[in-house]
Amino acid sequence: MPSKKRRRVVTGLLCSSAGLALATGWSAYLGLSVRDNLQATRDALVRLRMSDPAGSAAALANAKRRAEEARRLTSGLDWSLLTHAPVVGEGATTVRGLAEAAAELTSTLTGLQQAGAGLMTAKGLSMGNVGSLLAGLEAAAPALRSASDRVDLTWSRLAATPGDTGSAEVDQARAAALDEVERLSGWIGAADDAAALLPPMLGRHGTRRYFLAFQTNAEARGTGGLVGAFGILKAGQGRISIERLSPNNDLESGSAQVADHGPAFSSRYGPSAVSLLSNSNLSPHFPYAAETWTALWRRQTGRELDGAIATDPVGLSYLLKLIGPVKLPTGETVTADNVVFLTEGAAYARYTDPLDRKRFLITVASAVSEALTREHLDFMAALPTLSKLLNERRMQVWSRRDAEQERLEATPLGGVLPSEPGPFAGLVINNSAGTKLDYYLDRSLHYELDACRTDGQRVTRARIRLGNDVPRMKLPSYVTDRLDSWKHRPVVGSNLTWVSFYGAVGAKLQAVHIDGKPAPVAQETERGHPVYSTVIQFAPRQTRTLEFVMLEPTSATPPVVPVQPLARPQQTRVTENRGPCVPVVRDTER
Repeated sequence: MPSKKRRRVVTGLLCSSAGLALATGWSAYLGLSVRDNLQATRDALVRLRMSDPAGSAAALANAKRRAEEARRLTSGLDWSLLTHAPVVGEGATTVRGLAEAAAELTSTLTGLQQAGAGLMTAKGLSMGNVGSLLAGLEAAAPALRSASDRVDLTWSRLAATPGDTGSAEVDQARAAALDEVERLSGWIGAADDAAALLPPMLGRHGTRRYFLAFQTNAEARGTGGLVGAFGILKAGQGRISIERLSPNNDLESGSAQVADHGPAFSSRYGPSAVSLLSNSNLSPHFPYAAETWTALWRRQTGRELDGAIATDPVGLSYLLKLIGPVKLPTGETVTADNVVFLTEGAAYARYTDPLDRKRFLITVASAVSEALTREHLDFMAALPTLSKLLNERRMQVWSRRDAEQERLEATPLGGVLPSEPGPFAGLVINNSAGTKLDYYLDRSLHYELDACRTDGQRVTRARIRLGNDVPRMKLPSYVTDRLDSWKHRPVVGSNLTWVSFYGAVGAKLQAVHIDGKPAPVAQETERGHPVYSTVIQFAPRQTRTLEFVMLEPTSATPPVVPVQPLARPQQTRVTENRGPCVPVVRDTER
């Protein structure tokens, strides 16, 4: 567990009892003793350094001892009497819950450290030698499964304690603790998924092969970007390698449909989405694209693949943060800071022949892949960057095996368009002009939910801003030329975008405004979601606005706002009116 996250957890969780006003005498002594033990627990956990196994074991043992003492003090008869006392009773109950949570978490971390000390401090890992990592994950799997269950139970028990105790410090500490325990639950849950999925999927028990797609999000597609190049990734015998890398036109085109994703898909996307690589990932639901890619490969070669993996230049930049700069055969250096611009901006100016540009993309991907097989990573130090890579869907994975796919679909790796009911707002962009201008696309989405209705429905609004931030400098014609119009020549730098808004399951559209004026939209359905689409024209440096007013089922489920992985981050804001319409605002940049 990274020390920064560990520090946030314990700071919010273990410093609350100082704010509890207790009676004098023995009760005050008890309160101070609990506070001192929780403070000592926090200090010991903050000193934990997983890179020093001996020191971290001693610090965790001390933290566990002090947390157990805090739990002992708050579980006795004297403290039980306090929980029934006027004024301080609810605060005492919550502090006891915090002490119990601290003891549970330190015990859980101790078990994880004992089960996976070698894994958590592993160094020297590379794509060329993942055998030790896979063996360690497999050995740690039972402990991770148990830890995941225990942390979830800890959260449930803490959530059951009073949240309005009369002590602002206690209430704030409880709220912060719940939030941080939930984050810890997510971290351990992700490790649990990794222990279950990575060993088999990376060939520990037999060689696997995957279609590897490099998406170019300068030309937007539902899963990220147009597939500009592809390869076959091989995993087995403790090694990961890429058997071949090819430009997208090496995958033969044809009119025959290679997959069937159902009538709703066919109606929305048409036959080319299951016959041509260029249109295969219009839907944001990654499994659709992955199944089509492997079917296209089977049509061409007769060989069945085990699954599919996709990444993009932003994903490559995160990998370069781990391994450092990479030198190309030409002598040029590719870094985490320049790889996105090189592959999605500069390359178009440098290479007038599209085939030469694709070769350059393959050269970059090959160099990074080769470096990954050589460079040795510190597993724990790499976790924050890898987590960002996965949470932003800069890597998406599909498995042909049902049990693996079911587990993948519950993680960001699966790239799934969820079909469950609940508040939902999804913005999806598909380039309709054949330009490469989506590198300059700015996006924002404000999802506002009104909880003031009592008839089981509520009004929601999605306000979308899209900006074509194309620079004033002259760009290559390959970037700006539009394929959608042959009879008239649009303004250079203009773009045409297929904009789709995905509403909550069961939602009904009330009104649509584009640039402040009522406008018609096409209405379709995908995986249970109503989808409202329109084609928007953008002049250079123009900003367009769309507002969707919906009536959707009231739900206590937290809002879900997935973000399409494009070149630039999306500004996302969620405003949720709870109870007596008190606004709760969440601001994120993803």
